[in-house]
Amino acid sequence: MTAPREILVIKPSSLGDVVHTLPAVALIKKHWPESRLRWLVNPEWAPLLEGNPYVDEVLIFPRQQFRGLRGILRFPSWARDFGRRVQADLVLDFQCLFRSGYIARQCCAPGGRIIGLSDAREGAGLFYHQKADVTGISHAVDRYLALVSALGISIPAQREWPLPAGQAPAGFQEAPPFILLHPFSRGAGKSLGPTDVAAFCHMVAPMRVVLAGRSEETPPPLVNVENLLNRTTLTELVWLIRRAAFVVSVDSGPMHIASALTPHLLSIHTWSDPEKVGPYRPEAWVWKDGALFQRDEATRSEHRAQDISQVAQFVRAQF
Repeated sequence: MTAPREILVIKPSSLGDVVHTLPAVALIKKHWPESRLRWLVNPEWAPLLEGNPYVDEVLIFPRQQFRGLRGILRFPSWARDFGRRVQADLVLDFQCLFRSGYIARQCCAPGGRIIGLSDAREGAGLFYHQKADVTGISHAVDRYLALVSALGISIPAQREWPLPAGQAPAGFQEAPPFILLHPFSRGAGKSLGPTDVAAFCHMVAPMRVVLAGRSEETPPPLVNVENLLNRTTLTELVWLIRRAAFVVSVDSGPMHIASALTPHLLSIHTWSDPEKVGPYRPEAWVWKDGALFQRDEATRSEHRAQDISQVAQFVRAQF
């Protein structure tokens, strides 16, 4: 394929999916370094793309404007106006829903191409000129890399995750070493309960635990716990993940950031499938159905852990 002059990446959300798309976008830009690459993303996730050497411009998708019936009616005119301002001869739809497909069509320059995934939903595939075959591919990272392969770009063994350096939360002391615990998720049935959070923190004591993320739950105070719930920005969370001695997280976007940045990770899955939405890094640990195991089948080892206290004992043994 000839080098496109303008590339538009459409991947507005969610947090984890934006992280999953980073290696694919890095490969595309490295293959065509002279092409101008722009990424359409929701405003809340735009900080993840700050300083990304493979993204020439971050474009904001104002998702909040399109909520409710009035928002649905407002969307087509916004998309047409956006398409008049942003034209690309290669449009890559990583979101694969009706809205993203419609935006792709509005932004595709005459003679340009739109490429998405073969399992696009809501009729988005009707807007594509080409579909990358993702049959039998489980993990989101590999699914997005299939789109790169469809462009004729070879996929190296190593993945690149150009996430920002982040910034320290105000007044946070990096020492002593700490376990970062991200116990809550917006996904139904994925979070730990306050009692489980307290049990985990108690079992790893005196190791310092930093609680991070968003929640209306308030775990009981413990001597070894620093509670930063609802008190960090996205870039501050990235900074904490980079510096944690170990990260323990429920299935969530921050878990995928941790998987990109550190091998010292344990991901907690209640009902979700770790093969599809678990940590991509093979060295990472997963807890599901009473078993602790690594994702890498070649070096896989397994431990039993029936409750959160046994998970905490395992984490403490890592030190």
